[in-house]
Amino acid sequence: MKKLIIAIDGYSSCGKSTTAKLVARELEYVFIDSGAMYRAVTHYLMVHEIASTELEKIHQALPNIQLDFRSTENSDLPIIHLNGKCIEDAVRNPAIANVVSEYSAVSIIRKAMVKQQQLMGLSGGVVMDGRDIGTIVFPDAELKIFLTADIDIRVQRRALELSLKGFHVSDAEIKKNLLHRDFVDTTRLEGPLRKADDAEEIDTSYLSINEQVSKVLQFANEKILTNAINT
Repeated sequence: MKKLIIAIDGYSSCGKSTTAKLVARELEYVFIDSGAMYRAVTHYLMVHEIASTELEKIHQALPNIQLDFRSTENSDLPIIHLNGKCIEDAVRNPAIANVVSEYSAVSIIRKAMVKQQQLMGLSGGVVMDGRDIGTIVFPDAELKIFLTADIDIRVQRRALELSLKGFHVSDAEIKKNLLHRDFVDTTRLEGPLRKADDAEEIDTSYLSINEQVSKVLQFANEKILTNAINT
């Protein structure tokens, strides 16, 4: 029986990646962090001083960007590698977060990433989180989840995440960044953030991570059972 493709979309700091990782672990599926892929591309282009508006330079650079997910000594779940080098810490830098939406909105970047993501999930048994997974990358995914949360709670979560990584940013700056990312993500022409018509929406504002995971697993197990009955 073919394993599910589980697409988890939603706004920044709603718990998408953490929930997706734990769901993948529980189901023994592969976790793919699409957001990390866009951050990795952004990191590469910034290191090479290529702006999001320099389309010809981006076009020339993309073939030199090889992304994959590998387990490391410090993580039992695969994390992002760029050209064979682990860059997990680099892509979580606030400097990347401040501009990743601009790079992610570039059509040639999105098309390149979508193609890679579709190849990664071709055989099923994947949990992928992002902003256009259930609408563009896998419109036929067996399970689609859309996460939302109150903006002030998202700010608190983002502040804690950054603090644990040694970055100290004011709540006002974090809120400004999140709202800007929301605007860019929902209004871009290529793969805008929106809830798929057949997605299950979960408001995570007052849910613990374990509660979020339990809800997604409940939906997943229902799909798995239905598939088993119909096979």
